[in-house]
Amino acid sequence: MSEATRLLFFAGSARSGSFNKKVAQLGARIAEANGIHSTFADLGDYPMPLYDGDIESNEGPPENAAKLKALFSLHTGVLISCPEYNASISPLLKNTLDWVSRIRDEDEAPLEVYRTRVFALAGASPGGMGGLRGLYTVRHVLELGLGALVLPEQFAVPRAAGAFEENGHLKDVVAQERYKGLIEKLARAARVLHG
Repeated sequence: MSEATRLLFFAGSARSGSFNKKVAQLGARIAEANGIHSTFADLGDYPMPLYDGDIESNEGPPENAAKLKALFSLHTGVLISCPEYNASISPLLKNTLDWVSRIRDEDEAPLEVYRTRVFALAGASPGGMGGLRGLYTVRHVLELGLGALVLPEQFAVPRAAGAFEENGHLKDVVAQERYKGLIEKLARAARVLHG
């Protein structure tokens, strides 16, 4: 894999013991094991206030939004493992995407950090659908709202409470191979986009 190909993995949940955090962490380990440079980021390390135009006008965007945008910029592909909140996007993930969208260098086009990366989506849920319903909203925000390129394939872990081994791998080896396939596809797409 090209040295320039770097993948960022994070979850739209900061909760301790989050299933989606486990999916993101596993993804980063799978990538590294297959020669793809990767980073796992925990949104709990980047707290931000709820987006408010008055906060932005009076204080500027939070420093953590700039830090996350810089982290995005270092990677050519991004995989987000998304919790499902009432069949939609988690408030933490929406707020994060919104704040990052407000960070722009003087010489940058609007939303450039989203438009110049490839994204992939995954999800995990205690229910039988693995959070798939929420991924439609996340895809809508990324593609239509932010202009991002999102791979059509998605990965879901249903009944996540019993899906993981103690070492963080999935008990279902076929599912883990599918996840590996998505990660490899993300890396290839990122390499094509970035040359």
